[in-house]
Amino acid sequence: WEQRKLGELGTITTGNTPSTSIPDYYSDDGIVWVTPTDICENITFDSARKLSDLGQQVGRVVPKNTILVTCIASIGKNTMLGNTGSFNQQINGLTPNENKCDPYFLLTESALWSAKMKGSAAAGTMQIVNRTEFSELKTWLPSLIEQQAIGVFFKQLDRLITLHQRKYDKLVNVKKSMLEKMFPRDGKNVPEIRFSGFTEAWEQRKFDEVFDCTIPNNTLSRAELNYESGSVRNIHYGDILIKYGSVVDVQNDEIPFATGKSNDDFKGALLQDGDIIIADTAEDETTGKACEIGNSQGLDVVSGLHTMVCRPRNKMALGYLGYYLNSDAYHHQLLPLMQGIKVLSLSRTNIQKTMVCYPKSKAEQQLIADCFRSLDHLITLHQREVEKLQNIKNQCLEKMFV
Repeated sequence: WEQRKLGELGTITTGNTPSTSIPDYYSDDGIVWVTPTDICENITFDSARKLSDLGQQVGRVVPKNTILVTCIASIGKNTMLGNTGSFNQQINGLTPNENKCDPYFLLTESALWSAKMKGSAAAGTMQIVNRTEFSELKTWLPSLIEQQAIGVFFKQLDRLITLHQRKYDKLVNVKKSMLEKMFPRDGKNVPEIRFSGFTEAWEQRKFDEVFDCTIPNNTLSRAELNYESGSVRNIHYGDILIKYGSVVDVQNDEIPFATGKSNDDFKGALLQDGDIIIADTAEDETTGKACEIGNSQGLDVVSGLHTMVCRPRNKMALGYLGYYLNSDAYHHQLLPLMQGIKVLSLSRTNIQKTMVCYPKSKAEQQLIADCFRSLDHLITLHQREVEKLQNIKNQCLEKMFV
């Protein structure tokens, strides 16, 4: 491979911003005008704002296949133009000489250029990378034939990553929509969407009529937990907020142990399938996020710091309450009850002021829980596939480039 300066690979252009006080510079049907916030895919075909014919006379227009590299603030957000376009002054563009360079090879390698720029920015030597500095950056290139082969390989890998990411995003949006429509809202006693065969009005009950909230939690800190060994698993509020879904699979989810504790230390506090644990403290409005215990199969589990245990007085279909309590239909009741400035918290008294809705039929409860469980399974599959493919890409970047 040969070392080259970026300026030797093609034409370097720094973007600009046509005056936003002149509306005629922008139009809905113009060419893309890319800012760092528009960069979300490897190849960019669209942008929030577009340049009109008049705006193109003021902006800096470059051809398709130009590599856009963010060189201020959001260093590392890079893309390639799918069509003729323009961009703002936070971005430097490299329009490659395609007789010597493969555009997709350069796009892939641009991640390594950004790593160099980030390193310089962290050291305080290059907070902003101007056109001259960008042109002087050095990189390594093999023959054009080898570039093209590498470019094709990474293009296929990126397509797979994008495919699974789009499926993941779509499923997340489907779940969000279903959470809004499959539970009654605004005082109604039936949901907007319902499984066929069910017509009866849903029950509406005060929280303390549905739950027994006398099961104690503990105050074990992170330092008193471990993932290696123990006999009692401890649900920490931070894991409810960030790691666990609406239902915790005790057998399979990663739950830390209470160090040096046995079930004798938690008499009356051991959890059972169907119990709800609410995180009563957080730094934002995720306060009140809940998870339901499932698949414990005799394993000892307890509820930890900043949590509230709620045991249903009457058994419901496993998973229904976990999904319902995390829906907007329920959670919006909690928002005016949260107290605090930097940290928001919910008191037991305030939580017990809320109303709980559920269908009388356990069969309907189960169908709702199974629907969301299936969605969660598909979401997790695509998320893991994205992570797996991204790891493969990162390893290839390390081993296939100089």
